[in-house]
Amino acid sequence: MRTIAAFCGTVVLAALCAAPVRAQVEAQIGPGDPGRLAGLVAAYPDALDRIEANDLVWRDGTRMRVDAGSGPKSFEDLLARPDIKDMLALPYPAGQPAVAPEQNFDPGRARNEAFFNKLYGDCRKGEVERNLVTVVWLPKKYGKGIAFNGRHGAAARLAAVSARLDQLPASFDTFLMPPAGTYNCRVIAGTGRVSAHGHGIAIDIATKHAHYWRWPGPNGAAALTYRNDIPVEIIDAFEAEGFIWGGRWSHYDTMHFEYRPELIGPMAR
Repeated sequence: MRTIAAFCGTVVLAALCAAPVRAQVEAQIGPGDPGRLAGLVAAYPDALDRIEANDLVWRDGTRMRVDAGSGPKSFEDLLARPDIKDMLALPYPAGQPAVAPEQNFDPGRARNEAFFNKLYGDCRKGEVERNLVTVVWLPKKYGKGIAFNGRHGAAARLAAVSARLDQLPASFDTFLMPPAGTYNCRVIAGTGRVSAHGHGIAIDIATKHAHYWRWPGPNGAAALTYRNDIPVEIIDAFEAEGFIWGGRWSHYDTMHFEYRPELIGPMAR
């Protein structure tokens, strides 16, 4: 593994319900949208070339449909079979207070698998491991290496996050050391979909301070009552470098951060 040294508005919370949501998605972004689609291309300039009509054109000539034309989708289908447009449909509320989101407001949970496999590799085919590099986590405080995908700026931006977090007072250390995991070729719990950890672009922190919507509540059932203990200073450090936070989802996962510059980069905002 190569090593990277550590360095250096108001959002409409549109709820996506279990009923078909294609009309809501189309109201937010279309194939010719000059904002979020331009932000997608700008987020990965070494990989993506342009939007042409209803196609996302890669620099190697590959084309992917922006709107696959699959018709109305339930919330579950939106997560299970998203096209490019679906991934960008919900605005990510960077910099907003850490409050309970609207029902089914999960910006970033819709991931088109073909898109991310092409960007970072398919871990089920052994393609991600060769792209992993070592990022030194909190070099002054912790100084141990963690594996992250080196492609498209992901590892470099995590190193920048690490440098920001390294400057925080010691009172934050309990949330940051040790980290709870990065690369892991696995599926998301309860699904057959590869996790962002399987692409090597996600990190979990603060297991003992974390809350997750699937963890059972007092009666043994999954508890969707929103909870969060992660300090805003940590959230801000990640978001400043293009990482989204699972605590902004109604299906919350407060330990989880993943590199998604198409949702949180300057063009995306």
